[in-house]
Amino acid sequence: MVEADRGRPESRPRSKRIRPYTLTGGRTVVRYQLLVETLISVPRYDPGLSDRLMPESRALYERARSRVSLAELSSLLNIPLGVVRVLISDLATQGAVFIHPTAHAYRHDRPMLERILDGLKQLPV
Repeated sequence: MVEADRGRPESRPRSKRIRPYTLTGGRTVVRYQLLVETLISVPRYDPGLSDRLMPESRALYERARSRVSLAELSSLLNIPLGVVRVLISDLATQGAVFIHPTAHAYRHDRPMLERILDGLKQLPV
């Protein structure tokens, strides 16, 4: 469409359907085991790094200053979980975030799984 008074195309808002694809460059594979419940945190916050990140990665980096799960990041920032996984993987590769191990990481470590189970049994119901 063309504006009648200026002869320029009208600016239209971007479709949210296209944006996630552009955020990840079409990538869907991540370098780390990132489950929905995986906890993420920032070990050493760097304001300079934060300033250099694209807005979505910056938002993830800022939220991860306190320990947070991938599911929470996706929900709080309204970013699809698949995109969060790819962007967090990129941040982890840069050493900007720490990926906390999940129970999946201990699946062959019986003593660790028993300690986790004992801890869960001690929780008040």
